[in-house]
Amino acid sequence: MLRISALVLALTTSVAHADLADTILDDIVLPGFDQLAISGQALDAAAQTDCRAESEPLRAAFGETLDAWTAVSHFRFGPTEVENRGFALAFWPDSRGKTPRALNGLIASQDPVVDTAESFATVSIAARGLYAMEFLLYDATISTAGNSEYHCALTQAVAADISVTAQELAADWHTRYAELMRNPTEGGVYQSEAEVAQEFFKALNTGLQITADMRLGRPLGTYDAPRPKRAEAWRSDRSLRNVTLSLEALERLAMQLANTDPEIEARLGHSFATALTEAKGLDDPRFARVSDPSGRFRVEVLQRTVNDIRAVSTGYLGPLLGVSGGFNSLDGD
Repeated sequence: MLRISALVLALTTSVAHADLADTILDDIVLPGFDQLAISGQALDAAAQTDCRAESEPLRAAFGETLDAWTAVSHFRFGPTEVENRGFALAFWPDSRGKTPRALNGLIASQDPVVDTAESFATVSIAARGLYAMEFLLYDATISTAGNSEYHCALTQAVAADISVTAQELAADWHTRYAELMRNPTEGGVYQSEAEVAQEFFKALNTGLQITADMRLGRPLGTYDAPRPKRAEAWRSDRSLRNVTLSLEALERLAMQLANTDPEIEARLGHSFATALTEAKGLDDPRFARVSDPSGRFRVEVLQRTVNDIRAVSTGYLGPLLGVSGGFNSLDGD
């Protein structure tokens, strides 16, 4: 009887894995990277129209592109790894302050590297991507530094580069990588449906780790030394927004992974609902209140809830899928 039950479980898991890739790719991954490409193009167009740091259309386009990236930022494999596209698009955390130094260096020398897309693609990753754009638009010093004409050219170069990278990501998913995940083959990147399921499961846990340890953990620092200015995108008041958007995106992925087991799906759904309620109730867009005991406590509560989701994922969802978390890009950091 036990052997028959094990066989039924194995067959059920295999069928679930086969359907899983198509569903996640078609409902989450491909639309998500398409939206990133669309937003990147709009950001490029806005910068070409009005490159001033105070331009509201440009700032809005930046926000929409960062929203789109946050929704897919946990898919740190495949196309995102090629040519360091993920880092070229989003170099964060920047614990050594490389982005402001790189931007200041370009501005001070009025480096002609901004003149063509090909040449700008060779600059330091720290001077490229969304967080470089945030400095150019929102940082009190860099947003007004140097010659205004060069500042405009640099802003336009960064926006165009973001657009190109986002389009490359979307194209790579559509023309190459999605097919590798839909049809695993012996000797291929994925040799079984179970390996594809493990990749998505790992992406879920990676995203939860990024949110708990980095998006929340970095500004928390320690009780004696909180670090609110280590929060993601604090200059543009988007730190809390990125946490919320990430949780919403991770919930969609978790629900797809768990949809063959109503009990686990409900358990995860309850945990995500709790976290989102806590996040939306913070009213602290850049985590400035982590320096205050009461404000810090509320962020710590949210961090614990996110870690609780990780525990549910590891303890229940992994066994359901027959996979483990494995290593991810954060291990060893």
